[in-house]
Amino acid sequence: MKLPQLSGRDVIKILYRNGFVVVRQKGSHIRLEKNTSEGTIKLTVPNHPVLKKGTLHQIIRASELKEEDFAS
Repeated sequence: MKLPQLSGRDVIKILYRNGFVVVRQKGSHIRLEKNTSEGTIKLTVPNHPVLKKGTLHQIIRASELKEEDFAS
């Protein structure tokens, strides 16, 4: 499956819809967290106009969501 090019803002919106909340921001990096029964998932998303493919894949893997959630 080919992922679309997404901005940091787009990824944050998708994560927010899936239960993540913004806890802080330092510069262009935004920290999000989600509490689960196994523990807290912590992510850092760079607020860039276009995220690199590897960065996007790492965020998807760490968020424990499916790639389909990020497809348009």
